[in-house]
Amino acid sequence: MEVCRIDDLDVTINREGSCEFAKVSYPIRYGRYSEIRTPDYRFQFNLNGEIKFIRGLDKNWPDPLEWLKRTAGNDWVYYSTGGYSGVYDSFGEYYLPCPSYASNATYVNDPFENNAVGSAITAWTGLQARISQMAFGPFPRNIKDFLTLAGRNGPNVLATKARNLHELIGGNITVLPPDTRHVDYEVIPIIVADSCLYRCGFCRIKSHQDFSPRTREDIKKQIQNLKAFYGHDIKNYNSVFLGTHDALNAGHKLIMFAAEKAYEAFDLGQSNIKGANLFLFGSVDSLLNCDDSLFDSLNSLPLKTYINIGLESADKNTLDIIRKPITPFMVEQAFTRMLEVNRRYERIEITVNFLLGYHLPPGHLSSFIELTENRLDKPYSKGAIYFSPLVNSGSEQNRGIVRKFYKIKALSPLPTYIYLIQRL
Repeated sequence: MEVCRIDDLDVTINREGSCEFAKVSYPIRYGRYSEIRTPDYRFQFNLNGEIKFIRGLDKNWPDPLEWLKRTAGNDWVYYSTGGYSGVYDSFGEYYLPCPSYASNATYVNDPFENNAVGSAITAWTGLQARISQMAFGPFPRNIKDFLTLAGRNGPNVLATKARNLHELIGGNITVLPPDTRHVDYEVIPIIVADSCLYRCGFCRIKSHQDFSPRTREDIKKQIQNLKAFYGHDIKNYNSVFLGTHDALNAGHKLIMFAAEKAYEAFDLGQSNIKGANLFLFGSVDSLLNCDDSLFDSLNSLPLKTYINIGLESADKNTLDIIRKPITPFMVEQAFTRMLEVNRRYERIEITVNFLLGYHLPPGHLSSFIELTENRLDKPYSKGAIYFSPLVNSGSEQNRGIVRKFYKIKALSPLPTYIYLIQRL
């Protein structure tokens, strides 16, 4: 770590944060980063000199324990404590990420309507212009190098980089698996297959193209380009997301090819953050068609694998209404398969999604309770269930949705949370 005082700025480079992701109720940073502290803000930058976090220090900031984060996709997300009232029980984390774009969030208040939050982003823009000039000053070489990097990464440059990210992988990541919350949604995306099998009627992020696996050459090219794109900051990543919406259906060989090549190319075993992870989505059909050989192979990898399966409902009327082309029997089979895999494989965790809404048939919730009661004789800590609210962000109905969720959670023998949809 190296510190330099420049006028009213405290510049610190190569700060060392936590080397493990943790669930804590106070601000924590991971890996290595640099920081510029002004009288009013704390600005934190990744190893490429790109703004990553902002936290206000004056009395106008909403809460001293809350902060802004900029994602690789150039979105701003506000991390709220939610007063810590029920946030952990609802989401499995102590902080509630509030994205600046429309989501399925159940909270009513929008932190981006707060002038102090908008002013923080504006303040960073002003600081960025200032440090562009500071880089020419008589400072130590490492400080000058950091200021030069940070000075180059203004708003327009970062917006262009975000577009380049999606061009490199040949598509947009419109939704991340809910399990990526374990790594604060910090994943390197590799698309191994486009679209999904079902294209359900209720889905807001579906693709209209048919399911299509990528080639090995395409995956190799993505990995090479992504390594260059993330540059020095790749050392702060320990996780990969295989996209897009049904990577599990890409098949044993392609999944293992992508996972092994990514682990090696990104040097995940030497990340600044311990514990490598692999995340992917799967469908009911892809899970039921998987034999043990894939799970045996995944379990042998030097990382933990999370597979998220969209069940949505075990009720026929509900499945018909949401236009999901599967049957309750298939849902029951998939749920049973999830339990079996989670018990047999130490380094694999399969989780599932269900819907939660006001206008779904009564059989939707009763079938869920029957499904879980019949297959579990005691609570288990592995194999989370996520409920995705069918609501609009800011809707006044959301409070009722949350109350309904807590009733379900009290009856569920598995860890049960609300699925907050986030993109990359």
